[in-house]
Amino acid sequence: MSSESLKPAPALCRRTLLAALGGAGIAATLTACGGSDDSSSGSSDASASSGSGGGAALAKTTDIPEGGGKIFADQGVVVTQPTAGEFKAYSTVCPHQKQQVNNVADGTITCPAHGSQFNAADGSVKKGPATSGLTAAKITVSGDSITLG
Repeated sequence: MSSESLKPAPALCRRTLLAALGGAGIAATLTACGGSDDSSSGSSDASASSGSGGGAALAKTTDIPEGGGKIFADQGVVVTQPTAGEFKAYSTVCPHQKQQVNNVADGTITCPAHGSQFNAADGSVKKGPATSGLTAAKITVSGDSITLG
C-alpha cells in the first residue's frame, strides 16, 4: 500500500518540476523582452547622440558607389547612393522570407533566396515574390562619414 501512495508523488514532482521550468522559461523570456526594450531606448539614445557624431561609423561616402551600394551584414543594413551625394539605408532583411539581401548594383538591391528585387532609391519592390519593400534604416551623413543611427 505504501508503494501505491509513493506512485503519485513522482508524478506530482514531475508536474512541479515542469511547472517550475515553465515559469523559469517565462521569466527568462520576459527578462529578454525587458532587455530588448532597454536596448530600444538605448538605440533612441544612440540616435540622439549620432546627431552629434556618436553613432557607429559604417563607411566613408566614397565607399558607396553611385547607382549602387554596400551591404553591412554585421550591422544588418545596406547603404545606397541612388544619385550623387544622396545616401539611403535599409534593413538587409527581405520581407518575403526574412533572408538577407546580398547584392546591390545598377539601382537594384537583390535577395538571393527567391530573386526579389528592390529599388535602391526608396526600398520599394521592383520584382517579387516580395510584396512589400525593405524597411528604411537611419543613417547620418556628416562630411565624408556615414554613421548608423
